[in-house]
Amino acid sequence: MKLFINIVLGAILSEIVSAITCNLKPTYPTPSTSDGWQAQLVANELTSPRSILFDGSGNLLVVQSGAGIVHLAFDDGGSTCLDVSKKTFLVNSTELNHGIALSNDGKTLYASSSEAVYSWSYDASAISVSTTNQTLVTGMTNDDHTTRTLLMSQKSPGTLLISRGSTSNIDPEAALLSSGHSQIKAFNTSNLTKTSTPYDFNTQGLLLGWGLRNSVGVAEEPLTGGIYSVENSADEIDRDGVDIHENNPGEEMNFHGFLNGSTQDQGGNYGYPACFALWNTSIPDLGSLVVGDQFTLQQNATFNDSTCNEERVAPRLTFQAHMAPLDIVFLENGTEAYISFHGSWDRTNPIGYKVSSVSFSTGEPTAAKDSTNSTVDIFANKDNSQCPDGCFRPVGLAVDGKGRLWVSSDATGELYVLARTSTATATSSGASPSATKKGMGMKVEMGDRGLWVVVLLMSLGFGLGMM
Repeated sequence: MKLFINIVLGAILSEIVSAITCNLKPTYPTPSTSDGWQAQLVANELTSPRSILFDGSGNLLVVQSGAGIVHLAFDDGGSTCLDVSKKTFLVNSTELNHGIALSNDGKTLYASSSEAVYSWSYDASAISVSTTNQTLVTGMTNDDHTTRTLLMSQKSPGTLLISRGSTSNIDPEAALLSSGHSQIKAFNTSNLTKTSTPYDFNTQGLLLGWGLRNSVGVAEEPLTGGIYSVENSADEIDRDGVDIHENNPGEEMNFHGFLNGSTQDQGGNYGYPACFALWNTSIPDLGSLVVGDQFTLQQNATFNDSTCNEERVAPRLTFQAHMAPLDIVFLENGTEAYISFHGSWDRTNPIGYKVSSVSFSTGEPTAAKDSTNSTVDIFANKDNSQCPDGCFRPVGLAVDGKGRLWVSSDATGELYVLARTSTATATSSGASPSATKKGMGMKVEMGDRGLWVVVLLMSLGFGLGMM
């Protein structure tokens, strides 16, 4: 009888494993991973996937720009071998374009359009949302940069962060605090009821920073609670009539203090539209400025480089110009932050189109502020000459309960999963990172087929014990 049961179990397990094919291939050259990582394409045929987020059941919520929110469950064969087992459309909306968050208890779903932030009651087990939504924040309409990134704080429960970009490449209105342009604010969702009047972004909320051209990526460092953002800086600029746009200004990582402690830099002016971070120092009349210092496009007697560096908040790190960082997410143990670089469009040689890591320690990047090598590439296209149309273009990031890094690619409608190989596990300091992306930290659970295997094994084991 035992031999018979072993044969049956072997056959069942073989069928389950073979059913998880994990063999999707992109239509373009597969991006390469750095040493210590492996990657696999696990979902395709999505509609411009942007932000991604794990829910309380360990399944993935994906914002499809111009289409709404889709729920994906996976069969998990281990490491990077996963298949979509179920696809459910949660919210059908042409207005939603990027932002998503969950309440700290996982029972309220937040999403954004260019104008407003909305909420729905959410049941992760039933995979359902309420039939009606509530408008929480309004007054954010502007052209050009229309994403409204959302982040629910874990250190200050109920506090929802919203990032709003500029209305043009160089937006004069962003110099006015009252415009609401190019700002990050925090709102207390605990104060809202179903009958509450929505917050107005321009006049309400806690200001975390302004003069931030388009800070699409926002994250909370998990150990200290420090708020960091990554900013897309200006295109096609010149300085005193000299074209410097190929390698300037640099993209930025900015620090915005803590929601649960020190307010260092909180609410400060980070420079835009008057001041920009220096990347390449071969531009006119720089004096002693170094990478990461701020410069202005046209100097005069009342406003110049000195003004920028003395009266504006400097970036914590500066990155190569035009790489377009769109997301940042931390490992739970605080040793690394991952950044997605969407890639350039206005540079002779395309740059970006990759996912990179930044080393952190005790809540701070380990690299100096003037570093030019603060990032380590872990997933990148082999040939950027095919970009932006024929290559991987990363946007959203999430880390699951097995320490795997999930990445969306909006241009190709895909999701990738990256996992460390056995030779690269030391960086996690022995900890098992949990999901940390913009909401609850939850583990990815097994799919439906895996669950049936467990049930069958338990049943057969019980039966064997009775014989």
